[in-house]
Parts: sequence; C-alpha cells; structure tokens
Amino acid sequence: MADQNVPPRRPRDDRGWDGRQHHSADGYGDPHASTPYGYDSAHPHQGGYPAQADPREQYGDGYAHTGHPAPTRRGPQWVGPEGLGRPVGTGLPTLDDDDESGRKVGRRKAMVALGGTAAVVAGGAALAMTPQLRGLFGDEAVAGDATGSTVTDGTAARPSGQQPSTVRTYTEQNESYMGSRAGEALKKNTPTGGRTLSGPAAAAAATQVTVKTVLAKDPILHLARRATFGPTPAVIADIKNQGIDAWIRAQLAPEKIEPSKAELKLTELPTLKLDVQQLRAQRDQLNDQGAQPEREMVDATVARQIWSNRQLFEVMVDFWNDFLHVAADFDGGEVYRNSFDQDVVRKHALGSYPEMLVAANKHPALLIYLNQKDSRKDAINENLARENLELYSVGVDGGYEEQDVRQAAMLQTGRGIDRDGKYVFKPEQHYVGKVKILGFTHPNNSADPKKADAAIDAYITYIAKHPSTAKYVAQSLATRFVSDTPPKSLVDRLAKIYTTNNGRIKPVLMALFCSTEFWAAVGQKVRRPMEYLVATYRVLGVSPEASPKHNNGDNKRTPYARGLRQIHDKLRELGHFPMGQPTPDGYPDVYVAWTSAGTMVNGWNEAGEILAGYRTTFTYTAPEKLVAKPPATAGAYVDALSARLVGQKLSTREKNLILGVAGVPATAKVDATFNGAITAVARAILASPQHHLR
Repeated sequence: MADQNVPPRRPRDDRGWDGRQHHSADGYGDPHASTPYGYDSAHPHQGGYPAQADPREQYGDGYAHTGHPAPTRRGPQWVGPEGLGRPVGTGLPTLDDDDESGRKVGRRKAMVALGGTAAVVAGGAALAMTPQLRGLFGDEAVAGDATGSTVTDGTAARPSGQQPSTVRTYTEQNESYMGSRAGEALKKNTPTGGRTLSGPAAAAAATQVTVKTVLAKDPILHLARRATFGPTPAVIADIKNQGIDAWIRAQLAPEKIEPSKAELKLTELPTLKLDVQQLRAQRDQLNDQGAQPEREMVDATVARQIWSNRQLFEVMVDFWNDFLHVAADFDGGEVYRNSFDQDVVRKHALGSYPEMLVAANKHPALLIYLNQKDSRKDAINENLARENLELYSVGVDGGYEEQDVRQAAMLQTGRGIDRDGKYVFKPEQHYVGKVKILGFTHPNNSADPKKADAAIDAYITYIAKHPSTAKYVAQSLATRFVSDTPPKSLVDRLAKIYTTNNGRIKPVLMALFCSTEFWAAVGQKVRRPMEYLVATYRVLGVSPEASPKHNNGDNKRTPYARGLRQIHDKLRELGHFPMGQPTPDGYPDVYVAWTSAGTMVNGWNEAGEILAGYRTTFTYTAPEKLVAKPPATAGAYVDALSARLVGQKLSTREKNLILGVAGVPATAKVDATFNGAITAVARAILASPQHHLR
C-alpha cells in the first residue's frame, strides 16, 4: 500500500482513544473545580479535554537547516479511498455497544458502513471500508553588486550557509498528494471546461452538474457549503430570501454585517484586546495567570468560524492563514501573532494581496518566525527571502533560481524589531548594492532608511503581482472553492483577473462565483477535520450562552472562554486547528492528505458529545427538537432529520443503515426521541458522506 500516499509523508499519531463517552449527570460540570486561568483541567468531569502541553516542546530548533520548526505529530489523519497503508492505532473509540442483545445491525458497524463505503468524492472514490478500517471492528554602506558572479556580502559560500528549503508550497503539496492513485481517481470526476457568466446566479442557472456525487445538486446548498463553514437553516433562508447574487455581494462587504452575539462575547478573552506593547509589558503577569494570548487568538478564530455571520470573510481568513502562513505556536507568537492576525490577514483578506504581503514583511511576527530580524549584511539569513518566493508569491516553479533567493536575501537585510517590539529599519545592517531578482532590478544604492525600505517594498510588490503569483493564487483559490484538481480553464481565467486587478481579491472571488466550473463542482471537496467539527456545531445550532445546568464554580475563566478552549483542544487532538501547522507551508487542502480512520471516528464521537449536550459551557438544541414536528414512523423521521442536518434525503441504502443504528424498521412507530435512539440516529447522519462533504 506504500504507493497509495505519496510524499510529503506526514507523521502519524498512533495513540489510542482515551476519551470518555458517558459523563456525570451535571454534564462535565464540576462545581468544586478551581483551575488557573489558562489550560482547563484534564479531570474527566471538568468540561475539558486533556490539558495540552506547549506544542513548541514537540519540535526542535531547526528544520531542514532553514530555521523552521520541525513538523509536529499531527495526530490521527483521515481514511483515504485506498486505505492508510499502515495500521491505525490500537485504541477503539466508543461508538455505542455492538454487543447489545437483540440488535440486528451493530451501531458501530452501521456507522462505519455509512461513513466508510458511500461514495463521497468524485469518480466514485469513497471513504473506503478498507481492511485497516474493518480491522478496527473485527471486520554601512559600501556599494556592491549582487547581480555579479561573485558574492559580495563577505561570504564566499551561500549568504547564510543554508540549504534550500524542503517545505512544500501550498499548491505543490496539494499536487503531490493528488499524484497518488487515490488522487488520480478523483481527477477523473473533475468538471472540465467552463465559462464566466454575467453573475453567480446566471452561472448557477446555466450549469448542469454532471459529476458523480451523493450530494443533492442544489446550487443554494452548494454555495452554502463552499462559501461558509457549513450550512445552517438561517444561512439557507438568507440565500433564498436575498438571492444568490445579493447574498454573495453582502458577504464580500463584511464590514457592513453586524457582529453576532458570539463575536461580541469575545471580550471575555482578555488578551485579545491587548496590543503588542501591552502584551510585552504584561508578559510576566499573564504567565503567572496562565494566560496564553496565542491560544486565545485561536479560540476566537474558532468562535468566528462557528458563529460569525461574515462567513465568506472567515473562510478567506482561513485560506490566507494557510497560504501566507505564520504558525500560532512559535517563539514570539504569544506577543505578536494576534497582531499579525488583525493587522495583516484580517485587514487584507478581501483586499489586496500585494498590500498584504508588504504588510506581512514588515510585521514582527513574520520577521521573528522566519528569522529575518537576525539577517544583516555580514550574516545573511535566507529564510524569509526564500519563503517569499517559494511559498508566498511565485511558487517553487515560478521561475526563480538560487541566485534570486540570495539577492533577495541581501536586499531584505535591515528589517528588524526595536526594543518596543515595533518594526524598524536598521540601515547599518542593510546590504547596499545592485540587485536583480527575476525581472526586478534595483540599484539599491542608498543606506537612507526610507529609500532602502522603499526598495524592499517595491520588490515585494513586484513578486506579489508577478504572473506566476497570479497563477499560484488562482490555483490555490480554485482548489479551496472548486475541487482538489481544479480545471485549468478556470485557473487561467482567475489568474488573468488577478493580474488585471493588480492582485485585488474581491474581483477574483466574484469571477470564481460567476464561473460554471464552480457550480458544476458539487461534491468535489471533503471537509478537513476542523471544517467537519465546525460545521457540526453550526448545523446543530449550538448557542454560545452557558447552559442553565452549568456551574462554573470559582474558575477564573468564563464558561464561554472555557468552552472555546475545549473545542480548540479537540481540534489539536484531531491534528487540524487554525494556524496550527508549525512549518510555513500551512495545511494541505486536498482530500487524500487527510485520510485516517482514527480522526474520522473521533469526529463522530465528538458529534455525539455535542448532540448529548454534555458540556454545559454552551447551550445545545436537544436532538429530539431538531425537527419541529417529528413524523410518527422511523423511516419518515430519518428523512426529516436528514433534511434538517444535511439538507437532503439519504439513499435507501444509507437510510437502512441508519435505521439499523436504531434497531428498528422504517415502518416502526417512534416518538420524538426515536424511542430513545435519537442521539445515535442524528450522529449517524452526521457520519454520512453528505455531512463530510464541503
């Protein structure tokens, strides 16, 4: 099976499941618990997941001799169309008891059959019932010239003595996975051809969906799945009421959308409102309190993904956090990463990418993360110069060579951080001399800080507008919104729009939504672990308010803050959380990169936890109230519940599998609780391919 998953190989976490499925009557609430501000207790009844160690302890100081942190163990990954190629761990998650007497179809086996064999991606590729999965169940300035053949920075070898980065670009790593046998199967069902119409609604109306998919070919549902973190009844109603075109236009103007109640409650995360200087000044105090600004930033990001009405904006924030990636957990992230989130990513997420890249290259977070603050004319560090080309602009195949990296590294010297934690240009550390990088040429003959700094900005703007960058951004956006193997016709058109509009993102997104390829790609994307969990919270209507049953005791954190941290820690367990990738390439965004039985089943268990409302830090809709007027027979009830949770009825086979979970025939009389099985039935529907698909 070794040929099923091609490089880059991701280290796997083979630890077994150590969670608990059934909890005390108070729903995890321990009225006597008292924990410091920061990590919640790992006590099984405390309302949290096991406390997480500082992830920086998981990797060393170097990565491929570039200064990047080494990859952490990501945790269990998802099961791919052709299996894992190795066993998936020994711990068996709790999926209800298969030994219950009188039950014809075990719940565990039925759920695996439902989530494991139905076709979920194009071309009939499936979350396959592989042998491995069956096994789980017994079945100063002297001017030089950097353009010359002789290195002029005083170093005979490479300026920083480093080797080329082995980190793969966002697009390259996606393509490498899609080169596997499973990836080839997906490519066969990718929409081909296409055109751009006058508006999104016109494109939707003119498009016939011909790909193989288990999803209903409903353009409103398709838009909601791709442009949000998961459809909800409110989102579907808004699209229907406003119309597709008006809804997209509104989402592209997030500043006009009122913040949700959950976003207003983010004031309960105290470090979010502190700027860099305040965080630096209060570092010791915050450490004593156990406060972790970089984790509160992730907590807030998860909250916005679940509850914000600015959904397309949040999707784009997540996209840029993978594309222009700076990990949350780096040495300095506790002070600078939230500022990078606000002042770089969120400020420019729907604006201009060239402006975003210029801002990023002057931000302390990136300067620290990729060691640029330590780069000076007599000791040049190439990290940021290399990643600006390889990851953040033209891409590894964008036409640059090693000489370009070296000259860029020389040009970018002098950028650093002052004692107050602010960006500063240090002319005494700046290399002065002519540079030529790709097609960019500059005399770079002044040590005047404004002129030298402007020369670097001009270079960053140049590469951000480069044709190779246009293609790279277009490819990545099309992969995010359309399919794992987006049609070249669409990528080429989006790249042209990017270039014509000088790297502004809104025109590119509007062109994407006006393309027939977008509307033809129903069922072509699978949710990554974080997206699955966030979509589950959204569709189940979880409220950010604490349950009336909740007893916060004398805990220093509010129920809302604690609840967000619990979700955050669960996402860490799943190996996918906002800004979580330690290396600067960001997370891959193709299905075959996230294939693992352990993570899938872990997600199903978490859906059960949410349905049961065990964690009282939030308020949950009782599963028997998800359908306003539950039908009296089991088959009709499954149809109604499926429509509520995944927006469509399931196939007869899938429906029968779910009835097997409840242990009743379709004609059986049931009450609102499905005769006590409503949680198991709803969880089974949430394990279906229809909920796994983005």
